Amino acid sequence: MKHAHTISPSHSLVNGVHRAIAVVSRIPDDAIALLARISIGTIFWLSGETKVNGFALSDNAIELFREDYKLPLIDPVVAATLAAIAEHVFPALLILGLASRLSAAALLGMTAVIQIFVYPGAWPTHGVWATALLFIVARGPGPVSLDWLIARRLQA
Repeated sequence: MKHAHTISPSHSLVNGVHRAIAVVSRIPDDAIALLARISIGTIFWLSGETKVNGFALSDNAIELFREDYKLPLIDPVVAATLAAIAEHVFPALLILGLASRLSAAALLGMTAVIQIFVYPGAWPTHGVWATALLFIVARGPGPVSLDWLIARRLQA
């Protein structure tokens, strides 16, 4: 007597999972890098915008660094100024894809300072930031970047 072969529900589920993994595995690193660059760059840019009024450092930013952030070994006005500059320069470069690995590494350093000295309880958020930044440092910005265009020109 022959037994009819039937597909069990668990077998269908396993096949479905394998098909889904095969589909998402095709997402290119370049697309992930672009999304990481834009999203993390925007987070830092918007933070930088809260520290300035036009081209001047805001009084609120200085007060935050003086009263709330209290970084060791650095004057609050200097810290606020450096943070405002870094939160504009590095995100802009990152979004453009220019000096991407350097910019991502600089923002990773800022993330570490924020985590250690400012908001130590916010490690889940900072972990997500660090993951995006580490991806860019490790894999680069991808072909939708000025870095890639410059590298192609130099190779030609």
